[in-house]
Amino acid sequence: MTIVPDTKDWTWVLQRPCPECGLDARSCARDAVAGMIRSNASAWHDALAQPAGARHRPAPGKWSALEYGCHVRDVLRLYDQRLGLMLTQEGPRYPNWDQDATAVADRYDEQDPATVAAELAQAAETIAARFDALSPRQWQRTGSRSDGAHFTVESFARYFVHDPVHHLYDITGAQYADRARPAT
Repeated sequence: MTIVPDTKDWTWVLQRPCPECGLDARSCARDAVAGMIRSNASAWHDALAQPAGARHRPAPGKWSALEYGCHVRDVLRLYDQRLGLMLTQEGPRYPNWDQDATAVADRYDEQDPATVAAELAQAAETIAARFDALSPRQWQRTGSRSDGAHFTVESFARYFVHDPVHHLYDITGAQYADRARPAT
């Protein structure tokens, strides 16, 4: 099955709630981002715990939980690199990343779900710890994508956190508001 590349500009999630996954990035407090990342990584561990099911593509043109897990792991790593650039350079422009070419080249569909879960957890902890360590002034540092989208570390954090949340929705169907609600 071929996956149609996603060419949307998702920066709109900084202006309004996502109608699919339910996350309202505008309301994500910067102090909560690290916890959201850690919580999300834990849910990915559960999603990847059953290797046979993790490899199943639920519909034509839709990635399996394993493929989404590989993507989220790589997004966590990439955004940690980009955050590092924002903290060490003045107004850096991030290098391009072709997520679809990476999925093919790295054979996401052939990777081991348990290994991916462990790597995703480590990547999540790395970037979460970096967010936890930010000083108030660092949240205002800037950077931009090659397409001109401009971010402060704070808007970058809110934009970034949508990606793993949204992809967890892609494989579970549970909206963020449903997952964030305390159990009764």
